[in-house]
Amino acid sequence: MFMNGIVKYFGKRVFSYTNYHRIVRQKKTMPTLSQLMVPLPVKSGPDDLNVGAELTGKLDKEEVVKWLAKFYQRREIKAAATENGIDNYIYHQTYLSFRKFCLEIDKLPVDLHVTFSDIIAGACHLDSLLPYFVRHAKQVFPHLECLDDLKKISDLRLPANWYPEARALTRKIIFHSGPTNSGKTFHALERFFNSKSGVYCGPLKLLASEVYYKSNQRGVPCDLVTGEERNFASVNKTPSSHVSCTVEMVSVNTPYEVAVIDEIQMLKDPSRGWAWTRALLGVAAEEVHVCGEAAAIDVVKEIIMSASEEVELRRYKRLTELMIEESSLGTLEKIRPGDCLVCFNKQDIFWSTRQIEAMGIECAVIYGSLPPGTKLAQAKKFNDPDHPCKVLVATDAIGMGLNLNIGRVIFNSLIKPTVNEKGEKEMDTITTSQALQIAGRAGRYGTQFSTGYVTTMKNEDLPTLKRLLSQHPEPITQVGLHPTAEQIELYAYHLPHANLSNLIDIFVNLSTVDDSLYFICNIDDFKFLADMIQHVPLPLRARYVFCCAPINRKIPFVCSMFLKFARQYSRNEVLSFDWLGRQIGLPFACPNTLLDLVHLESVFDVLDLYLWLSYRFQDLFPDASLVRDMQKELDCLIQAGVAQLTRLLINSETKVSSGTSQAVEAEENRPVLFTKKTLYSHDRNAIASGNPLSSHGRIADRLLSEGLLTPKMLEELKKEWQFQKDCEKESFEASNGIVDKSNPAKHSKNDPLNTRRFNRKRRT
Repeated sequence: MFMNGIVKYFGKRVFSYTNYHRIVRQKKTMPTLSQLMVPLPVKSGPDDLNVGAELTGKLDKEEVVKWLAKFYQRREIKAAATENGIDNYIYHQTYLSFRKFCLEIDKLPVDLHVTFSDIIAGACHLDSLLPYFVRHAKQVFPHLECLDDLKKISDLRLPANWYPEARALTRKIIFHSGPTNSGKTFHALERFFNSKSGVYCGPLKLLASEVYYKSNQRGVPCDLVTGEERNFASVNKTPSSHVSCTVEMVSVNTPYEVAVIDEIQMLKDPSRGWAWTRALLGVAAEEVHVCGEAAAIDVVKEIIMSASEEVELRRYKRLTELMIEESSLGTLEKIRPGDCLVCFNKQDIFWSTRQIEAMGIECAVIYGSLPPGTKLAQAKKFNDPDHPCKVLVATDAIGMGLNLNIGRVIFNSLIKPTVNEKGEKEMDTITTSQALQIAGRAGRYGTQFSTGYVTTMKNEDLPTLKRLLSQHPEPITQVGLHPTAEQIELYAYHLPHANLSNLIDIFVNLSTVDDSLYFICNIDDFKFLADMIQHVPLPLRARYVFCCAPINRKIPFVCSMFLKFARQYSRNEVLSFDWLGRQIGLPFACPNTLLDLVHLESVFDVLDLYLWLSYRFQDLFPDASLVRDMQKELDCLIQAGVAQLTRLLINSETKVSSGTSQAVEAEENRPVLFTKKTLYSHDRNAIASGNPLSSHGRIADRLLSEGLLTPKMLEELKKEWQFQKDCEKESFEASNGIVDKSNPAKHSKNDPLNTRRFNRKRRT
């Protein structure tokens, strides 16, 4: 955590004196190693006879309490305990446990019983209890016995030594440095295509897939390996000599002639940086081509120097000109073909899209939570010169992974929401690196836009943008590391009673890192998942793998499905296609509101999670191919929803959703992909004006989208609410003597059956 703070503050443009003291305060508030250790209960041995009592007689418990209090207060005892690695916290906790043990156990160990008897009788000194106290401390806190071994396991000062296959080679490291649209990755990939064997390591599945298709189109058989799947180039599924993969999936044991590591500046990423560090130090290739910003040059040289290797530097200049416009856009009415409006939150994306399409301009939409297929479809629509869509509204997801024919980039804002270490949302100006990455997408080489332009929506943001783009990104000073499964298994061997989240905390606390070059990556997501499935009985290795799953913990529906997956796996029950379909609500329907679209996106994430786990646990997740086909259908539905985003926004405001009569009327004038109502569709016909669950209520919508409330539960709540209103109405009418003239028998006091029915309703 502390190292994350270091990275965060060093990553700013100015490392101020105030920031330094903020880091120091953070370090002081971190729990100590002793506080991370959970005291274990100590039980007496199985002896049937109380030998100590037979030898010296029964102990007076009041005397035991008195002498233990004197023992605890002695300075000499505290000093001796410190020499045995017992700090103040452990000293106090051990005293409490030792006193409880001595008072509650009827049959104390013989030697301890005799010692107490001698102390009470004045036959020996109080300090004679010290060996028993220390022995008890090591039983309560087992790490005292193996602390040196734990420190050796978590010694991360020389990560280059973790990869013997790479160290056995004399690798040639070539750094392709340059801005966006400079051709640096193109030159590295040319060497990849012309090699006998190679591996491409990309930051996103989109980039890995692009290289996979491009390589096979050029006649170079190439396999695709991502966290969710492996696609073979050959029909008989034999491994190819070339592999395109996401960076986390690169093998450090397979030898290659050429390796390409793209976006090397991601070394500094607080969550994923460890994967680039591992690839750079561990890939066993004769030539390693790294591509990225100049900000990473110095740190890459230092890392490579620690492995006794050298770096060859090749610099590239931008192939097209990038110009900052002298005025801001001011209004969306000035949007022109080839423009890309960049927003940093979904609300701005949706609002801007509606405003632009209200002017009769069709626009493509790309944001981070969309499936890869939908992003590619939107990009293809925008890039197609014959398609009427000429405007793109996107988040910073366009910064990497997509080839877009953008003429001008317009920043809707320069403020981006981020989440700090405490999980709190913060608003901060984008960094120089982010500004350059996004603005550089304008004026792509080889398109009709030979010159790229960039500006802002607001006039007050333009000076800030000019300042950001005139600077160079701050040099990267530290790169990420992460504990491996093998290291955690060794910890579990020494500390068998600690849970996985606790093991990770202890590892980070004891880890020794070269602070000038490395930091421990953020493990909050890992710990969150570990705590979530702590009660699920799983083997340690399987638990570790589950906790490495790349899921968005902010989406409750995905988290609840993750927990269901873990429970099903722990029972050794197959997670079949049918079982999964019942959980997510098959079949799917085309979304009618924004809420429906968001829910489909979360379902897509659940399918991604299934595929990720199926790659690692094929026996219990056997239906990967069927799930992949289902995911393609779902992708088409999401594409249809995004293509009609404005209609979804209007429906959301007018309370039209899947399954309602209004939705049916709205659907009459357009074709639908599926007409069958889904299990998760939200039937929100208004029951009564006073019903808080009726007609697309905000609370109900949120609970439905988060998976905390099912449509069936919602219907039951509606019925209960209506029933309660009917009861209150009848009670009011009865108390005020109001009779329904259309049905006098209904309120007849002489009808015993009606009286019993009314009383039963009132009690309910």
